[in-house]
Amino acid sequence: MTGIVPMILPFHILAGVLALVFGYVALYAAKGAALHRKSGLLFVFAMVTLSLTGALVAFLSASSISVVAGLLTFYFVTTALLTVRRRREESAWIDAAAMLFAIAVAVLGIKTGFELLNRGRPERIPMFIFGVVGMLAAAGDMRMIRAGGTQGPSRIARHLWRMCFAMWVAAASFFFGPPGRVPEAIRIPALLPIPVLVPVVVMLFWLWRIRVRKTLFGIVSVGTPQVSGATK
Repeated sequence: MTGIVPMILPFHILAGVLALVFGYVALYAAKGAALHRKSGLLFVFAMVTLSLTGALVAFLSASSISVVAGLLTFYFVTTALLTVRRRREESAWIDAAAMLFAIAVAVLGIKTGFELLNRGRPERIPMFIFGVVGMLAAAGDMRMIRAGGTQGPSRIARHLWRMCFAMWVAAASFFFGPPGRVPEAIRIPALLPIPVLVPVVVMLFWLWRIRVRKTLFGIVSVGTPQVSGATK
């Protein structure tokens, strides 16, 4: 089955390049504006392709580390998109399925982390990170399901940190990946951490604005998702 890997890789690489381009545009565009929404949607499409093809290649290559990273990234971008989409009556089962999916992948990540720990492998650290972050995200899903949805600042914060985490995974995989992945013309070791840290800095800045200062200033529009056929 590994014979299909060379056929998958071009789509994986192209999706990765597009995800970085659309992701950085969305980070710098005015939040809620047309450019932000369009580039963000294209980022999600590219990330779905990137994460699923990456997980498939990793599965065929027997690499559980990349399987966890790919599946959890897929979960983050899809739930981030669903957070800002109009809610429908059938959204509850989708939210529940997403929560169970996150728990399953997080458990796999933690299990893989302990296996790597016993073998003294450094990859145990990102595996534990993915496991813990996946569990925290699943806990957030549970709170949202029990509350019947999320609105206002909480909704924006949920969308924000999930998108930025997925962007961080994509940036770290590219800039901190195999040496040949970054073109020689832009391979400056001292500068490589900057594009990886940008999603984290943007996430922390906006979470501070939303959670601490409790202001939505700078966001063009904030809609409230409604459940179809119901008034809430």
